Amino acid sequence: MMILKFNYKSVVLPVFFFLSLLGFSQNNTEESNIVKAVDKHAKSAIELIKTVVNMNSGTMNFEGVRAVGSLFQKELDKLGFKTALTNGEAYGRAGHLIATRKGEKGPKFLLIGHLDTVFELESPLQEYTMLNDSIMKGPGVADMKGGDVIIILAMQALKDAGVLDDMSIEIVMTGDEEKSGNPIELSKKDLIDAAKRADIALGFENGDNNPKTIVVSRRGSADWELKVTGEPAHSSQIFTKDIGAGAIYESSRILNEFYLQLAKEKDLTFNPGFIIGGTTLKPDADETGGHSFGKSNVVAQETIVRGDLRAVSLEQLKKAKATMRKIVSGNYPKTNAQLVFGEGAYPPLTLTEGNLKLLEYFNSVSQDLGFGSVSAVNPRNAGAADISFTSEYVDMAMDGLGLTGGGGDHTINETGNLNTVATQAKITAVLMYRLVNSKL
Repeated sequence: MMILKFNYKSVVLPVFFFLSLLGFSQNNTEESNIVKAVDKHAKSAIELIKTVVNMNSGTMNFEGVRAVGSLFQKELDKLGFKTALTNGEAYGRAGHLIATRKGEKGPKFLLIGHLDTVFELESPLQEYTMLNDSIMKGPGVADMKGGDVIIILAMQALKDAGVLDDMSIEIVMTGDEEKSGNPIELSKKDLIDAAKRADIALGFENGDNNPKTIVVSRRGSADWELKVTGEPAHSSQIFTKDIGAGAIYESSRILNEFYLQLAKEKDLTFNPGFIIGGTTLKPDADETGGHSFGKSNVVAQETIVRGDLRAVSLEQLKKAKATMRKIVSGNYPKTNAQLVFGEGAYPPLTLTEGNLKLLEYFNSVSQDLGFGSVSAVNPRNAGAADISFTSEYVDMAMDGLGLTGGGGDHTINETGNLNTVATQAKITAVLMYRLVNSKL
């Protein structure tokens, strides 16, 4: 016997459960109906993508984010979901769209999307254009309005096939994925609470823009700031007992040790984005740079370095932080250094046995439907995303089920391949059907 653990239960399943789960054929009546339903509604889904891509929903355009959320809310209302648009005033954002259905069979699903884009009202890219019959260029088409519509299309197909009522599903489309609200504990509370109720989380970001890959591990991202002080003096006194090495030498020591001790750690990166140093500093209020004053014949008094840290698991993140803190503490003479990790970090989506099992199921569905095999994305190619906030709570998590893009995400060259709308919706819907209706 094998045990499949969910958050609120442990279900004892025979080995042939896994064989039957992976072995349903597309000749199954319900699965065939799901596929036909996706094809039936694919054209209208693409029209919905066109509509929402032309609606500006840059994170700080609260009215636009709410408008997109309201449009998706109406679509989910039609499918029998209980929906709500939350108020994000407490964390300085537009809020989220939450939709729920309660069924009596199988695991509880959490489906994750986001309403906002990086394209604010001042962006030069505001509307879509078709580069050919299937490639759309437009703001947020791949990241991730296309993925949101795939969620809706998959739900429509399950409803048409008569199997949606069996399922327990919570959909969370956040309004601040691209620029999280503050405090992040409030910004992500609805998402984390949903994760605590779920057994399986599916994210509809566009992954690494390759339909042959899926994301079962994402690196988290945390900001850090290094502040160093030294004794100011005439440069002729540097390295003396009373003056020491100065702030710039101490900063150089620390950064070099970061490199020497951590650069070979697989899937770990730590990038110093900027450094300013000298006699006096004037850092910018938005923490993106600043100005310094210093002279070649004066020992530097201050430096500031800001950067980010990306790790593939919570364990790796904790270990890296501990190493960095230890390095910072070993100061050169007459210097002092402080390392502060920013609040509001995105956690990593840690690779687990459950995530790999979910990939196995997804791969089997893809092959059964004639779309070929799917493998895991290299986590170095998968940045931080909302799915990562489920990592501590769900048994199985996977991301990258959204619309395939063209590699220009977050730029005026962002594109989406509309041919993958139906494909991703079919795999998603059939996967959920199999997970709920496996033969025991």
